[in-house]
Amino acid sequence: MKKDELEARIKKVVSSLLKVPEEKIALSSDFVKDLGAESIQSLELVAAFEREFGIEMDEEESLEVKTVGKAVEFIGKILKEKGKLGE
Repeated sequence: MKKDELEARIKKVVSSLLKVPEEKIALSSDFVKDLGAESIQSLELVAAFEREFGIEMDEEESLEVKTVGKAVEFIGKILKEKGKLGE
């Protein structure tokens, strides 16, 4: 998987869960401030990302991820360690 595919899949998950059109989601979008996520939805996002990518995310670390761009970096790092992300 390439980074742009990773970004597209993350946006799709966010769009589906938070009911925000994908075209309104930018890398700089803050899950709470810009996309309206509530605290329970932050946990739901983590679970959705884990399902989508077949990974496990450290709960404390993942809750520090506040923007879509940071999610791309964080999940990308996990996938790279598993050998599932190409450049």
